[in-house]
Amino acid sequence: MIDTILIANRGEIACRVIETARKMGMRCVAVHSDVDADAKHVAMADVAVCIGEAAPAQSYLRGDRIIAAAQQTGAQLIHPGYGFLSENPDFVDQVEEAGLTFVGPSAKAIRAMGLKDAAKKLMQEAGVPVVPGYMGEDQDPGHLEVEAQAIGYPVLIKAVAGGGGKGMRLVERPEDFADALVSAQSEARTAFGNDHVLIEKYISKPRHIEVQVFGDGTQAVHLFERDCSLQRRHQKVIEEAPAPDMPETVRDAMGAAAVRAAEAIGYKGAGTVEFIVDGSQGLREDGFWFMEMNTRLQVEHPVSELITGVDLVEWQIRVACGEPLPAQQSDLSINGHAFEARLYAEDVPAGFLPATGRLTHLQFPAGVRADSGVRAGDEISPNYDPMIAKLIVHGPTRAVALRQLAKGLRDTEVAGTVTNLSFLGALAEHEGFGRGDVDTGLIARDLDALVTVPQSMGQARAMAALVASGLMGEIGAETGFSLWDGLLRTIWIEEAGERHEIKLQMMGADRCSILDGEQKVEAVRTASGWTFDGQKAPNYAQTGNVITIFADYGRSFHVVDLLDQADQSAVDATLTLAPMPGRVVSVHVSSGQEVAEGDRLVVLEAMKMEHTMVAGRAGRIAELLVDAGDQVEAGAPLVRLEDEESA
Repeated sequence: MIDTILIANRGEIACRVIETARKMGMRCVAVHSDVDADAKHVAMADVAVCIGEAAPAQSYLRGDRIIAAAQQTGAQLIHPGYGFLSENPDFVDQVEEAGLTFVGPSAKAIRAMGLKDAAKKLMQEAGVPVVPGYMGEDQDPGHLEVEAQAIGYPVLIKAVAGGGGKGMRLVERPEDFADALVSAQSEARTAFGNDHVLIEKYISKPRHIEVQVFGDGTQAVHLFERDCSLQRRHQKVIEEAPAPDMPETVRDAMGAAAVRAAEAIGYKGAGTVEFIVDGSQGLREDGFWFMEMNTRLQVEHPVSELITGVDLVEWQIRVACGEPLPAQQSDLSINGHAFEARLYAEDVPAGFLPATGRLTHLQFPAGVRADSGVRAGDEISPNYDPMIAKLIVHGPTRAVALRQLAKGLRDTEVAGTVTNLSFLGALAEHEGFGRGDVDTGLIARDLDALVTVPQSMGQARAMAALVASGLMGEIGAETGFSLWDGLLRTIWIEEAGERHEIKLQMMGADRCSILDGEQKVEAVRTASGWTFDGQKAPNYAQTGNVITIFADYGRSFHVVDLLDQADQSAVDATLTLAPMPGRVVSVHVSSGQEVAEGDRLVVLEAMKMEHTMVAGRAGRIAELLVDAGDQVEAGAPLVRLEDEESA
């Protein structure tokens, strides 16, 4: 009897698979790196096996160790989640050679869709529309340039083995093609070990719409579409199902094309057929083209689950155990609307830099499905993707679901690291997105407004000062006591590097006047808690000298101890510092070299993304402080420029 499943992944997807497998009465085995020994997915499993060091190449990408763990624990099934080994056909072969069952498609199906150019040829043969472009073997730069000219600018250069936006460049003018090709090939070679590219027509107002498919190796059905157009640098941010303003005729045509794609390769399990859609003149039956197929469960699968009532992980496990398709196409229908927002630890104003830190507080509101692989107290590791959670809502209409999403984001509480929560909130309340007028360029067009830090509200700062004074808690015999006039106290707090002097004048235990520059806030303690200028105080969390007020998506304040300030030295303006922990991929300057402001100095890799450090001013390189391959901590000096005076 098949009763034990090993999940060859970590984080929220490992937790997600364990939840369903447990409901099905299965015994669950987790694998983990040494730094993940106390992770949430490990705590949820029945059995856990350490498979190596923190670096994925030494743990989660070690198929041999994962298979050994399955054999050691008696697991018959291996579920790959997504990422890591989920689309590695060699791993599928190894699993089956070991006498185990891979929960997912065959190695043959994965290989068929693994290279974008070969996949597009296969789709053409299956009658699936594909974007005009060049997918040939001739990779000579001159030949590629001629093909781009024939297709017509603008064009996209895309790595054939790509994913996640890596190895992809938009070229709008013929004179930019050569440089863009070199850059795309270099990135593809580093990321995938394959620098072959394809060229395709760039759609001017593109929408990214994908269809969820499911097959049993012979037959396939579709579970309708998801719109994933809200993207930043080809990374999905908010997804929804179904797609807004989708005519039934187009839905039927797109679903039928996706099923043809799945059946053409004998697909088994959950997969996604991605289409690029021309939204310039509304959605049309002749206005969508095959882009690629993801031969695994997608991060955004929950929105499809909520509108269909299907547990896709349950279906995966049942089909892997030999059952036929759990439903026919006529059994499936759309109920309501769903959204998913990806909550990340990242510094949005600093350019969406991945962040680390210990989650000192984490709480999700009622009515929101939060798929998360972390808990309060967990560390956001520099070794893995910095996702904190996926927040998913479902309502009877798009408008209702979007309001639920906006409220759910406002009511989510995170402390201990910076997040993209306010950015997601701004998107959820974006006027154009609310109308359903979306395309993949929306975020880039409105980026300045979406990432603008809101003006500081006095009530939140006043509350932080009251928390810092220790007066938010229980009333004691001497709370707020003063023999004559109201007790006056000064608190210094910082927010986003800006320091504020706050004066608190206590008028007994239940009233305080708080002076913040010219602004005055009246705080009153009532039977149900404190109010600030009549507004109910939001929740808060305090860890050491850091106070987080859960208003405006979370406001973080540092209580300043003036006695410590003498020991704080200014940052050396000649140094370029690492903004996050990571690995030095490459160094692009040498000692004594003259650089201009904005010149590339060093490329860092952190949390599966590359980040380019540039010169903050013109000058001469005085010293290189790192080499390619070095691991650095956040704040580590990378390059030193000569002093402007000496230069």
